[in-house]
Amino acid sequence: MSANDLIFLIAEGKSPHGCDVTPDGRYIAVGGKLDPDVQIYSFARIQEAIKQRNFKKGPYGIPVLPRERTQIAGVKVGLGPLHTVYDDQGYGYTSLFLDSACAKWKIGDPDGRGWEMVDKVSTQYNPGHLAATHGDTVKPRGKYVVSLNKWSLDRFTPTGPLYPRNLQLIDVASPKIGVIFDGAMGIAEPHYAQIIEASLLKPESNYPQGFNTYMSAVDPDAPKPGSEGVRVDGNTVHVAMTQSRSHFMPDVVNAKLGQRIVWRLTNTESTANAMHGFALAYYNKTATVEPGETTSFDFVADKAGVYPFYCTDFCSALHLEMMGYLIVS
Repeated sequence: MSANDLIFLIAEGKSPHGCDVTPDGRYIAVGGKLDPDVQIYSFARIQEAIKQRNFKKGPYGIPVLPRERTQIAGVKVGLGPLHTVYDDQGYGYTSLFLDSACAKWKIGDPDGRGWEMVDKVSTQYNPGHLAATHGDTVKPRGKYVVSLNKWSLDRFTPTGPLYPRNLQLIDVASPKIGVIFDGAMGIAEPHYAQIIEASLLKPESNYPQGFNTYMSAVDPDAPKPGSEGVRVDGNTVHVAMTQSRSHFMPDVVNAKLGQRIVWRLTNTESTANAMHGFALAYYNKTATVEPGETTSFDFVADKAGVYPFYCTDFCSALHLEMMGYLIVS
């Protein structure tokens, strides 16, 4: 069955919005903002209708699968159902945009029996997407659902016209679902998210020395301990600099007016989270450099003077001493 066959199905629904497949791949739950039901469609019936070529002609001549041949149930969940996620106990959870709620309902059988509303919890306010633990996989892990709400009025102390958005953690392992935590987000509308178990993450604590994130590889031109220095090539000044707690090496860079400066900088720390920053304020050059990372920038020294550069990420007790000077003569 091709992706176009799914378009045929959706075209026959009532104001469809979210189309979410159950973990076993047997059903599609379709939510529409103006329909109080989550409509349940059967993949087996879809495939059979396609096989029998049981199509209607849409207004533009596109073949459409009729609802009566493909839909097996409707669950009355409330106003404005949008998106559905699933747990590992045979339940679906649907966001209700107009009701401002999350609905829990039971997955039934292929003959349309047992599809029923179970519980509902209020959210603040107007949720769109939901996220469940491994909820978009064939093996959800249950326990929690997060409601990604578009409004947070009455939930946090207002600090200005821009209110935080609100993520709400819902306990779905208990017999009665309930909100157990609010999480403010200082960004625009939260729209989509995934939840995976932290044990599956295998992050690096630092980069290999001289790693260039734009190249996704160690940069052969990255400054290394012992190779630091300033080199003049014609009208170009090459700066090879390292940084570690709590100094730059070298900490003085000399250039002449009008010269182009190519500045390479490596954070040589190997300790996890030992961040350093860099700012050359007059020339508007800033960077945040993670352990092992290297970065570079260039500019023209267009004004004579002495310009300090300094670390902008608090790195140690001697952080305020971590600075140096660009001298343009």
